[in-house]
Amino acid sequence: MYVKDVLVQNQVGLHARPATFFIQKANEYKSSLWVEREDRRVNAKSLLGVLSLGIVGGTTIRIIADGADEEDAVEALVALVQSGFTE
Repeated sequence: MYVKDVLVQNQVGLHARPATFFIQKANEYKSSLWVEREDRRVNAKSLLGVLSLGIVGGTTIRIIADGADEEDAVEALVALVQSGFTE
């Protein structure tokens, strides 16, 4: 299991468009992935799950992975969040 905390950089947080980028990236990996905010944990590959967390800018989230490519998956998602979802 690999775990890392990251601060959401973009002001609007993980609303529909950034959340879509997030789950698309998560789905590139075989590992089981979760996003945690405070005491709630959801599947990082589920758009509704990620949106249900109500993640806004300035929120710290925890990304958790378990599987063969867990470290790569977490690092890629952390990098995406830190970039502010800019391409």
